[in-house]
Order: sequence, then structure tokens, then C-alpha cells
Amino acid sequence: MTNTKQRPLRSEVPEEQKWDLRAIFQSRDEWEKELTAIQGDTSTVTKFKGKLDENAKTLLDCLEAKEQLLQRLNLVTMYANLRQAMDNTDATRQKDSQRASQTDASVKASLAFVEAETISLPEETLDRFMEEEKELQSFRKYLRDLQARKPYTLTEETEETLAALGSLFNAPYTIYNRGKLSDMEFEPFADEEGNEVPLSFGAYASNFSTSPSKTVRRNAYKAFNKGLERYKHTFAATYATQVNHEVTTARLRGYDSATDMLLQGQRVTDEMYHNQLDVIQQELAPHMRKYAELKRRVLGLETMTFADLKAPLDPDFEIEMDFEEAADTVEKALDIMGADYSDMIKTAIAEGWVDYADNVGKSTGASCSSPYGAHPYVMMTWPGTMRGAFTLAHELGHGGHFYFAEKNQRMTNARPSRYFIEAPSTMNEMLLGNYLLSNTDDKRKRRWLILQLLGTYYHNFVTHLLEGEYQRRIYATAEKGEPLTASVFSEVTQQVLKDFWGDAVEIDEGAGLVWMHQPHYYMGLYPYTYSAGLTVSTIASKAIFDEGQPAVERWLDVLKTGGTLDPLELIKKAGIDMSEPKPIRRAVAHVGSLIDELAESYD
Repeated sequence: MTNTKQRPLRSEVPEEQKWDLRAIFQSRDEWEKELTAIQGDTSTVTKFKGKLDENAKTLLDCLEAKEQLLQRLNLVTMYANLRQAMDNTDATRQKDSQRASQTDASVKASLAFVEAETISLPEETLDRFMEEEKELQSFRKYLRDLQARKPYTLTEETEETLAALGSLFNAPYTIYNRGKLSDMEFEPFADEEGNEVPLSFGAYASNFSTSPSKTVRRNAYKAFNKGLERYKHTFAATYATQVNHEVTTARLRGYDSATDMLLQGQRVTDEMYHNQLDVIQQELAPHMRKYAELKRRVLGLETMTFADLKAPLDPDFEIEMDFEEAADTVEKALDIMGADYSDMIKTAIAEGWVDYADNVGKSTGASCSSPYGAHPYVMMTWPGTMRGAFTLAHELGHGGHFYFAEKNQRMTNARPSRYFIEAPSTMNEMLLGNYLLSNTDDKRKRRWLILQLLGTYYHNFVTHLLEGEYQRRIYATAEKGEPLTASVFSEVTQQVLKDFWGDAVEIDEGAGLVWMHQPHYYMGLYPYTYSAGLTVSTIASKAIFDEGQPAVERWLDVLKTGGTLDPLELIKKAGIDMSEPKPIRRAVAHVGSLIDELAESYD
């Protein structure tokens, strides 16, 4: 019988399931004081306005003062956002998050002159300044990136105005999340016994879409899409605002397209971007169609519908696991990364870095936030099964990445391109999967573990990759000046899905609403980077399994490098060249081999 237990309020959640935000601020009152103090401390930076061309020491002092202020600002905004993520229904937390966002925009507007004046400096002047002040060389990558933006920079007054409007430009993302997490309601659906089951966005994504019951999956899917239908025009207007803002900004700045502008921010070439989308879709589709057909046959389905894609292939086999057991398993699996990495993982578990409760108003999904000057924070909802161990390992991969980057780099240099962001997280999933597979001789458990790894590839190489293809088509539509409406978004989504799945999966109108599922569309060209990261971790993890310590040291060195290199050069440190499609093809072939082994186990 389906579990209909209501989710608790945040105040009812046991303390051991919550994270401890005191590493950022001891209390909300302390946060409030710092919020006010930051607004009054912008003069520590603005006093340098109009003076950055005077000498190297002035430029260095200004950049360091700006970095220090932004570090404090990051802690203030992160604290407010993390508190809201735990309960989006709490009015005080909503207000605090808005206040932090407004302060963020205001402070950054007052600091916009720094980049404008620095960009205007001749390259030879910057070279001379870095020779005169050796400490300036720690800002070399940042300064070079600014120079690359020179052709696309507007006047100082315009840049300050745009920075001041930052919270308004972020409004589509805020509106989407507020609508999804606070306002959106769904009608209950009937399970196989006729019981009414309450439905929420989070419950559908984490429970009902993966139910072993065909009735539950399909009824929940219909009810979920019926709910989405009621909001699609509002959400479409919100997303259209996001896209049109990016297209307009790109034109004003002189870029050929919004895609070019967004890729420059990631320091990724057009070739790297299109390779990722094209190669995976073309070469993975046959493997995934085979996988879909295998599921249809094994589950005894007459038709494989979109609602069935996440159905468990072995529904009677599940490994129940509480959080403590999963944490212990993850710790053992990641021992291969060495003492420093293992100590970080143990500390994260023991000292409240992870919030795994399920309560009313909590943001859906899983994420990791890494405020510079504190430590990483992982948010997830514990599912009660071993699958949660993979999620935990994934998010701690993000945490470990920034933990080591921030220990070895100043804040300005800590974060690499988004293109690389998902590599450390999926690396941990690969390590966990290999550890579990190497410690079992049970055929059925091995098959289940292969399914978990295929879940990782499905998430990154299918779900997010197809979101990336959807984005590519939507930006192309917007660049032509064509209107962006709910029907356009749904039609493009359906066509992307049909192109990939062919006749193996029935793509209905409800599948066309997938564009409403994720906030990633509001974060630039984010979705495709999931597949880039998993490509890298697939190849790098194989090197660790084959070579051992030398490959581990290369990987840890990459993590510590932070954002001091462009992604292509950063990944080359791990022995992988992403300027060509070969690594992508190797990763896709690996997925094919997993599917082949899975299919053989059912013959």
C-alpha cells in the first residue's frame, strides 16, 4: 500500500537530520548585523574609484579590498538562501533572502567600476603592473579574463546600471522557484488499490516517477502534468523573459549570439559545446533505445511510455539503507582518494554539513553550496535506500572539490568553469559504484548496482543532455525574433525527446512539459555541462582504477587548481583532451557496455 504519511514541518524535524549553519553565522541576529555592516563598508573599495590606472599598488589594494568585501557578501547571501531552502513557506526566510539579494545587487553595482576601469587598462600596463607588484600575479587569470571581455564591455555608467538591476534580472529564477515550491498544488491520484495519494512536485520526482507500480507511475504522471498545465503560461512568460533578457544583453554587448556570450563566461569553445551535444545524442541514442526496449520487455509493458522510463527494472529488489549506513559506505568507497580527502568526508558527516530531512517547504532535489570562508553544505532528502548513497557521494564530490580549491586558492581563483563543475561529483559516484561492485559476488545485486550507475548516466547523459539540446533550439528560435510561448516550449521539448528516443518510447503531450521541471534553464548553459563533467569523470575514474595512486594525485591536483586555468587546460592536467570528441565517444561506449551486460543478465 502506498505510504501517505504527511511531511513534517521544519520545526518538527530531528536536529540530527539538519545541517548546522553556525559555521557561517552563529545566529540570525549576527547575520543581520553583518548585512547592515556590509552596506556601510563599500567605501573600502569605492575609495579607489578613478585611481586604478595610477600604479600597481593601488590596483592590488583595490582588488584585495573588493575580494574581502565579496567574501563577506557571499556569506551573507549564502546564509539567507540556505535558510530559505529549508522552508520556502516561511515568510521571514523569504524576506531575508530578498533582502540579501537586494544587498548583493546594490553592493555589486557600487563595485562595478573595478571591472570597468580594469578592463580599460592597456594590456601592456597590466603586464608592467604585475612585474612591479608580484602579488598581483595571483590575480593574473582574473585580469586576463577581463581583457577577453573588453570588446563586449559597455560604458562604466551602463555597467553600473546593469549591476544595480541584478536582482531584477534574477527575478525569473526567483519566480520559478517560488511558484514551484510555494504555490504549485496538485490533485491527488489513485494508487492500484484505489486509495487517494497526495502529490507534490518533490514527491513525484523522488518517489512516484520511479514507483514499481505501473498504476502509480502513470496515474501520478497524469496528475502531475494536469497540475503543470495550470501553470504553464505563467511559467512560459517567466522563462521567455529569461531567454529574451540574455539574447538582448548579448546583442547590446556585441556578441554574435546569447550562446556565444554564455560560453565565453564558461571559457568554452563552440566546438567543445556542440561536440558534447551532438556526439552523445547521435551515439548514445541507439544504446538507450535498447535499454528502453529491455525495460519494456522485462516489465511486461505493452508500450514503453515516457512515464515508465524511470521504472525500476528489478522492482522486487531494493537495498534499504539508513543515512548512517550510507555515510559509512561512502566513506569506505572514497578511501581510495587518500587521507586528506577521507578526513574531509568524515568531518562532513560528523559536523552537520548535510541536511537530509524531508519537510514541508524544503527545496526539492539535492545540491551542495560552498561558501568561501566556511565549509560546504549538502542538501538532500533521504530516500531510505542505497540510491541515496549515490546522491550523498555526488554532493560530497562537489563539497570536496571546493573544500580543496578554497584551501589552495584565493576566492577570486577558487571556482573553475561550470563546464568542469559536475566532474568531481560524478567521479564520486563512479568510485562508489566500483567499490560496491568489487565487494559483491551476488548476480542480482551486481545487476542492481549496474542499474544505479546507469541511473547516473541517464541523469547526466539523457535528462540534462536533452535539456541542453532543448536550450540550443530555444536560443536559436529566440535569436530569430520568433515569439516564445508555452506551446513553443512544449513543441520543442517533444521534438527533442522524439528525435532521441525514436519509436522506442511513446512521447505524449505531457512529456512536452519537461521544460517546467528544472530550474537549470535559468542558470545559463548549465544542463549540457552535466554530460561534460560525467565524460571527464568516466575517463578519469577508469585511470584511477587502472593506475592507482598516480591518477589519484593527478585528480587531487586538478581539484586544488580551482579556477586558475581554463577548463580545457584544467582537464588536460587529468590526462584528458576535451578539444576532440574521442573522450565523449569512450564514455558513451562505456554506457553501451553497461547496457549490454545488463541485457545479458536477463537472457
